[in-house]
Amino acid sequence: MSIIVLFILLFALLLVGVPVAVSLGISSLVCMLLFTSHDISGIPDIFISAFKPTLMAIPMFILAGSLLSKGSAANRIVDFAKSLVGHLPGGLPMSAILACIIFAAVSGSSPATVVAIGSVMFIAIREAGYPKSYAVGAITTAGSLGILIPPSVVMIVYGVTASGLSDLQGREIVVSIEALFKAGIIPGLMIGAMMMIYAYFGAKRLGYKAGKRESFKVRLKQFLRAFWALLIIAVVIGGIYGGVFTATEAAGIAVVYAFIISVFVYKDLKLKDLYAVCLDAAITTAMIFLIIGCAVVFAHFLTSERIPHSIAEFLIQKQMTWWMFLIVVNVLLFVMGQFMEPSSVVMIMTPLLLPIAVSLGIDPIHFGIIMVVNMELGMITPPVGLNLFVASSLTGLSLKDVVISVLPWLMVMLVGLVLVTYIPQISLALV
Repeated sequence: MSIIVLFILLFALLLVGVPVAVSLGISSLVCMLLFTSHDISGIPDIFISAFKPTLMAIPMFILAGSLLSKGSAANRIVDFAKSLVGHLPGGLPMSAILACIIFAAVSGSSPATVVAIGSVMFIAIREAGYPKSYAVGAITTAGSLGILIPPSVVMIVYGVTASGLSDLQGREIVVSIEALFKAGIIPGLMIGAMMMIYAYFGAKRLGYKAGKRESFKVRLKQFLRAFWALLIIAVVIGGIYGGVFTATEAAGIAVVYAFIISVFVYKDLKLKDLYAVCLDAAITTAMIFLIIGCAVVFAHFLTSERIPHSIAEFLIQKQMTWWMFLIVVNVLLFVMGQFMEPSSVVMIMTPLLLPIAVSLGIDPIHFGIIMVVNMELGMITPPVGLNLFVASSLTGLSLKDVVISVLPWLMVMLVGLVLVTYIPQISLALV
């Protein structure tokens, strides 16, 4: 009964426009008062317990992405991508997708990737004679890779949430954020490659021919122009993968590096611009942190009432296997991702689903990547898909036209989700 009231109250508040964090807090508080004997004076302590040192990585990665997205890093990455694949049929859309993959590893944000690459490539693809919908669909969808290719704020949120949980036998679940970052590399590159293949054959079907291949000299020139922006990928991901520093330390290094190349190397930003950049990052961070704190209170109620245990017992009675459970998970996350921001969905559903997944033998790192890929789909599906609104504002197309443009690419991502879900080694090969 308590779980029914909890979720009815939560979604009722969301439907009337109450912010996610407030909805989580109110629904948890009301259910604690109605169904438990908890002393609610302890709720502030539960709220504060959410803020672990690992979360320091979130504001720093957000700030690093903001510093780079405001300057010329995106243009330089686009020019480098065009020199590599621009000569192929569908070369410009493929260049845009490749640039999104690279910039995703720089920014860690889907909307930032769409804005940075889209502002450069939408017009270029359109002027090359491609249908407007083709350009919109390619970049809007590829931009969603920003939360899958590390560094990723959503992965950090999942890692922090998961590490505070126990499985159904009471054993603590420990999820390394460094391992999550490693696990996201192959799925991100795989789905990006699938999009590029789709772009290639789609362009051939539309009658576009191969163009002139750039010389090695031109490619080298574009590489050198983009070198400092590309180097941040090697510094952050290489450092984490090589065990040189942790994800939190990497975030601090990324901020310092992004500041140096934006202000002193590329000279895109003036010192007077830093206030606005920092303010944007602070607002985004505050929103995420408020959701995290309230979601921990929500998770505390779930676990104290043994709700995951009850659901697991029900599933076991129904003889549900791990692969059947993952079908249910994908459908549930896909639907929720259409209505809520990714970090919110991860914070709400991880305490409910992860203990059950672990009890069915599913690796928590693999499960985290499944959740993140589902959140990618949520970024490009209405009514709340943030990338759709970003693309609409950039191109002037109606939201309906953007959604129609994205649909074929969404099918490609769904195939990628199936592969990631049922072939665990795609996620775990580097872990």
